[in-house]
Amino acid sequence: MKIVLNGESRAVRAETLAELLQECGFSGRVATAVNEDFVPSSLRASHKIKDGDRVEVVAPMQGG
Repeated sequence: MKIVLNGESRAVRAETLAELLQECGFSGRVATAVNEDFVPSSLRASHKIKDGDRVEVVAPMQGG
């Protein structure tokens, strides 16, 4: 299926948000939103991804 991940169109096989993160190589602590709705980490394994979904993944950055 095709989704938009962080503003870029991408074809993926994942069916859930957790699978998508693994497929796309995200690890560690990240924040996720699907179609502008925040998805907590506890719900990622059950959150189904649909064709055309807009997914944002944000990782914290150190700095100062």
